[in-house]
Amino acid sequence: MLTFIGLGLYDERSITVEGREALRAADRVYAEFYTSELIGTTIEDLESHHDIEIEVRDRAGVEQHPEDMLEAAAAEDVAFLTAGDTMISTTHVDLRLRAHDRGIETRVIHGVTAQTATSALTGLQNYRFGKATTLPFPYAHGADGLPASVTETIDANRAAGLHTVVYLDIKVGRGPTSSQNASRSDDKIGHERTDEDEYMTADVGAELLAAAYPDLVGVVVARAGSPDPLVEAGTMTELADREFGDPLHLLVVPGECHLLEADALEELAGADRDSLDIA
Repeated sequence: MLTFIGLGLYDERSITVEGREALRAADRVYAEFYTSELIGTTIEDLESHHDIEIEVRDRAGVEQHPEDMLEAAAAEDVAFLTAGDTMISTTHVDLRLRAHDRGIETRVIHGVTAQTATSALTGLQNYRFGKATTLPFPYAHGADGLPASVTETIDANRAAGLHTVVYLDIKVGRGPTSSQNASRSDDKIGHERTDEDEYMTADVGAELLAAAYPDLVGVVVARAGSPDPLVEAGTMTELADREFGDPLHLLVVPGECHLLEADALEELAGADRDSLDIA
């Protein structure tokens, strides 16, 4: 069997009880953390807490060369781990279908996702969210300005009165070092790279979005699932000048707000009620 297990949002304790039991019963454990990570823990702590050994795979090892994992799952109970929910955002449907093609039984054990945590922390109703988008680092998409995938998603959702989750880019093994001659935005993002992972912070994301939407209200959600999550609202221009602490961060662009949603954003995120589009 191949069991896909979502680890939740923050540390080695964020997994569900069902997931923990399946993980500890597995004969072999694989994981990927290139789509998202658990900021509150390490691979070593995961292994120690659950008394397991984990083989971490890169993107190529999961998406292009999964044969050894599938061969193991044909003979043993194999667990495949991701942060969040293994089939939401960190989707691995292709791997599951490859297993089915080989006659391997599969199972999915869900974890808490950034999407549901964001709805809960902001007070925005989950069914009023439209399509989500990811804001990449400028060097990653290579075009001038914001990618069309970002602007078109935000614009279409706003036209429909829907909220937008803007996930912020993560680059594994591509951490920043400061550049003496960099601009403010580029200095935050970095020019030279180290072997550490790089996480776009909400102030950088807001600064990039402010180029097209300077007065648009955004809501920062930082460290969802941790003991100290942060929720803070402001215009993109305002958010670009603030600091939000340790990652992971994401941004929400509210659409048309129900009165209760407006109350929640005002109380929970410090939003200026007059700046919200209230139904």
